[in-house]
Amino acid sequence: MSSLLNNLPDADKLSALLVEYGMKFLIALLVLLIGLWFIKLFTRMLRSFFRKRELDAAVKTFLLSLISVTLKILLVISVVATAGVQMTSFVALLGAAGLAVGMALSGTLQNFAGGVVLLVLKPFKVGDFIEAQGFAGSVTEIQMFHTILTTPDKKRIVIPNASLSSGSLINYTAEPVRRIEWIFGISYGDSIDKSREIIMEILAADSRVHIDPAPQVLVKELADSSVDLAVRVWVNLEDYWTLFFDINERVKKEFDNRGITIPFPQREITMRDTALPE
Repeated sequence: MSSLLNNLPDADKLSALLVEYGMKFLIALLVLLIGLWFIKLFTRMLRSFFRKRELDAAVKTFLLSLISVTLKILLVISVVATAGVQMTSFVALLGAAGLAVGMALSGTLQNFAGGVVLLVLKPFKVGDFIEAQGFAGSVTEIQMFHTILTTPDKKRIVIPNASLSSGSLINYTAEPVRRIEWIFGISYGDSIDKSREIIMEILAADSRVHIDPAPQVLVKELADSSVDLAVRVWVNLEDYWTLFFDINERVKKEFDNRGITIPFPQREITMRDTALPE
């Protein structure tokens, strides 16, 4: 084509160039439009597929955004190649730009990799109550770079995925049952056996307390001002906090009704009458 253009007048050369590159531009534009339509259709089909499979909401959002971005990058490369740009130079330029951006956004890329690890290993899911990086709350979203928690008092906490994937965390809702432990202090003048009997009666009357494993009332410590009884029971996850507060109130009321004293720290002070030197 270039040898033929050299033999043409300037006006004809310009017309031929316009026709040649104009056609390439139109084809590239057509490829772009068809590609965008295909990506939109493909992501819609994936969304419908994920919905039928009842895929986790966080995984679904993460995968859809990742697939969409990847397909669009591939589409841009195809459009540039169709437009006649030398791919060797373009790929080299893209690689250099990618290296520079990667170095600048190394922390962001770590968070992205951390998000992938969280979705693959699943140490928690949306709705779980976790404690990590000094914060505790319910997981509301697992995004590409961050995980969002909501505290019981409705505070929004954003934690980088890299920290969550590489650090320690506690998942309080991973298991269907949990153990509750109370510490009730009684005075040294009160009967341990009677106190244990009262507590066991209260526990036996509550259907939320599991029979197996059986509840336990143990002497945990002979403290300075009290004999501390450790009470341990197993409950369903959803009953944890309601039972915790209910038993606290019932034990206090029943101890009061049956003469069991819950002591508080006391200190004896001895006053000495010392005469001041004259």
